[in-house]
Amino acid sequence: MNNPSKNNTQINVGIDTSQSQLDIYVRPTGHFFSQPNTPVGAKAAVAALKALRPDRINIEATGRLEFNLVHAAHKAQLPVAVCNPGSARLFAQSIGRTAKTDKLDAMDLAHFGEATQPRLTPQKPEKLRLISDLLTVRSQCLKMSTMQKNRLKRMPASVHSHIKSILKTLQKEIAAIDKKVDKLASDVPEWKAQRDLLMSAKGVGRVLAYTLMSELPELVLGLSNVPSKALMFQSNRLMDSLDAM
Repeated sequence: MNNPSKNNTQINVGIDTSQSQLDIYVRPTGHFFSQPNTPVGAKAAVAALKALRPDRINIEATGRLEFNLVHAAHKAQLPVAVCNPGSARLFAQSIGRTAKTDKLDAMDLAHFGEATQPRLTPQKPEKLRLISDLLTVRSQCLKMSTMQKNRLKRMPASVHSHIKSILKTLQKEIAAIDKKVDKLASDVPEWKAQRDLLMSAKGVGRVLAYTLMSELPELVLGLSNVPSKALMFQSNRLMDSLDAM
């Protein structure tokens, strides 16, 4: 790949992400390539991009599918922006894009990055990434628990003891996760203060506070100077941002 002059050309990279693959487009060179969406594949993609010294690597928030690439980019000290997928789609529509392929999506993300210059995503501290991972596991446990409760209503009494045993195990796991997340947050005074501030808003419980802290840390940080009367409104805006990810 040729590296355009950094004096005249802004280099934006768009990356379309799926469960199995990263599709990567470089603007304005037009270079396109793919890598597996694995830690090894993400590292290879970042190694190829580092030679270009991109101004911004643009990737959509896709429910954790972007994590391999984002982590590799941060480790290589490359600028990466995790973009709101709703905003990226609206931009694509505004430029008349109707067709949709992996390559076109990557092209549109690169164009979106060049035109809107979304805010770069800071690297999460290791403990904050761990909180995010624990909350994901907690959510999965809750879904499994709901499934077992539904089975308890449908299945014959002869298997109820086994279902109840599974439910008891899931409840223990959820309680253990809650305890671990509480300790991780309480060990850092700044995070404890953020949690308490978020929970002071009506409708924000402990789990939601931790979710906002781990998924939108740079936005939560901005709440420290928000008047108490406006805190609930700002918390609702954060929840809207989380839903859009």
